[in-house]
Amino acid sequence: MQAFLREHSLPVTVSVLLHGLLAGGLLLMTYLSSQQHLPSLQPLPIDAVVVDSKVLHAAQRAIAERAEQEQAQVRAAAEAKAAAEADAVARAAEAKADGEAKAAAKRTEDEVRAQTAVETQHRVEASNAAAAAQAALEARRAAEAHKALEARQAAEARQSDEAKQAAEAAKQAADAKHAADERAKRDREAELRRQLADEEHVRAVQSGPLRDRYILLLQNKIQRAWIKPPSATAGLSCLVEVTQVPGGAVTGARVTQCNGDAAVRQSIENAVYRASPLPDPPDPALFDRNLVLRFVPNE
Repeated sequence: MQAFLREHSLPVTVSVLLHGLLAGGLLLMTYLSSQQHLPSLQPLPIDAVVVDSKVLHAAQRAIAERAEQEQAQVRAAAEAKAAAEADAVARAAEAKADGEAKAAAKRTEDEVRAQTAVETQHRVEASNAAAAAQAALEARRAAEAHKALEARQAAEARQSDEAKQAAEAAKQAADAKHAADERAKRDREAELRRQLADEEHVRAVQSGPLRDRYILLLQNKIQRAWIKPPSATAGLSCLVEVTQVPGGAVTGARVTQCNGDAAVRQSIENAVYRASPLPDPPDPALFDRNLVLRFVPNE
């Protein structure tokens, strides 16, 4: 209704003003006619029609009623148009709301389907990932088991080889030890035979004339190297311990028993050192590192 009045406000206003002016003019004429006193004039013959006030009022009422009817029609039309517009607006709003509700419902349904699809995809991906992880775990376990089996087999093979090598080494060591023991036994037996032969030879040599000749050679060389001290007297007889090394080099000389004084003792020890190297024995079996010689100077 308000929209209809805004759209047709000028024609409605003009129509209302015209009807108002018409009604006002009629009322004004009625009032003037009732209040005006005309001067007495000679009646003139007037060809006029007398209008009755009732007729005038009826005409005015008719005009007013027509105006009101027109206004009512205008208002009714405006109200009808406004109602139609309001109904159209309501229908549009309802349609819009319904469309929005349907769109919202569709969006919600789409979102639910999309969310469901996403969740389903996530579940599928999670299931696939779990399956892949389980497969990878089983593959890794299988690889580790295979690797452990290979390592165990390699260790067992290595232990077997080591055991064989150790057994072989032990056998070789035992054989080598047995051979060494046999060689040592043979060497000991040979050494014992040699020692026995040497001892037998030494005994034979020392009990024979060669030893006496060797001792005489030693005594003669020491006496030749002796420088007689003034205190030496006739009948001198001393025992002297001589230490030598192979080749006859003297390493020690000490007089143990002697009937001479200290000067005599010292002169004998000096003579032994001067006689170094001592003569070689006529037989190597006669060599002795430690000798005990009797020193009796020739008169």
